[in-house]
Amino acid sequence: MAKSHGTFMTGYVTVVVKGRLPELFFQRCAKEGIPAWDIRKTGIEECQGNIEREHISAIRKIRRDMECKISFIDKRGLPFIWHRFLRKREIVAASILSLLLIVFLSNVLWKVEITGLPKELENKIEKQLKGYGVYSGAWLFSLDEPSTIQHKLLQDVPELLWIGVKKKGTSIELQGVEKTVVKEQKPKGPQNLVATKKGVIKKIYVSKGIPMKKVDDYVEKGDLLVSGELNSVAIIDEEAEDEQNEEGKGTIVAADGDIRARTWYETKVTVPLVAKYETLTGNQKQRYYMRFGDFHLPVWGFKNPDYKLIHREYDEEQVRFLKWDMPMHFVAAELSEKQVYEKKRTKEEATQFALEQAKQELKLQLGQEARIVSGKVLHETIENGKVKLTLYMTVEEDIAVAEPIQSK
Repeated sequence: MAKSHGTFMTGYVTVVVKGRLPELFFQRCAKEGIPAWDIRKTGIEECQGNIEREHISAIRKIRRDMECKISFIDKRGLPFIWHRFLRKREIVAASILSLLLIVFLSNVLWKVEITGLPKELENKIEKQLKGYGVYSGAWLFSLDEPSTIQHKLLQDVPELLWIGVKKKGTSIELQGVEKTVVKEQKPKGPQNLVATKKGVIKKIYVSKGIPMKKVDDYVEKGDLLVSGELNSVAIIDEEAEDEQNEEGKGTIVAADGDIRARTWYETKVTVPLVAKYETLTGNQKQRYYMRFGDFHLPVWGFKNPDYKLIHREYDEEQVRFLKWDMPMHFVAAELSEKQVYEKKRTKEEATQFALEQAKQELKLQLGQEARIVSGKVLHETIENGKVKLTLYMTVEEDIAVAEPIQSK
């Protein structure tokens, strides 16, 4: 008899029939409309074949009418697999819990990422998002649509020019552009421009007021450079006189302009003759901890690598449960092998390095608009493997500062 198709889904059994003329049992099954296949004789008084699971009760009735014994030596198909699965309660319980856990984790917001904005504005947006119910640990189905969140943020955060909200799996990504707010400058009151330090003037540009000094004039700290009182100053050139006539006598204005002068600085620098440099070899190891206050519990990577010198970098994240911060942190430590090299400098190299270092420090102190004109060594000594230099730096910078005019 041909093999029945689709029996795996419904299930089938392998039946062994023992008795006199056992093949008559399968003939009786055929007459009753019970399909059987793979029938073969395994002994003088023994036959076996396959029968669908749904006919088991029917073949038992046939057996009672015949002088034979039947037994089931194999049970195959999905119903029997499912039945065996249900008999193992631990596996059933674990499977159900795993399924529920997967469903739970799949419906929880795990990450809110904000990019393209300064940290202060990020913190403000995070506070607003929490007010909308958008935070790590929130249910995804309780969140508003991304377009709604975007509209609310643009209304509630005036510093935002634009922000995009994108839902991606169990995370939400926000990318924004900060609005450039131009603050209206308050009108300046009557003022003069005076020198902040001594120097020799190299450039004068006056947009408002009367210049009181010329190019190549030497000035001391506090000297008047540009006057805002147009009627009480001595006129030093024809252009200033014309400006006074245009502004009108008796007028007091807010003097404004750019007065650049050549100034001088004396600075001391110490440079070692042996320079030390640190480089990373590229060899790295990862270690992971759970931090509880000052206590660190190793999770992975229990031993320090056998590097002579180690450079450590730490990345720490607070552990959260739903919307609550737990009193623990997950710490990822990156241990990199480093090497220290020494390079000997000559006296000339140390001097040149000192000059460059002094220029950079002076530039940071005075601002990017200042220009270093020159630098000279006034005094030089070598002590304890270090070169000590006294340097004389010439700088060109803006020396004007506003000074209010007191009303009389």
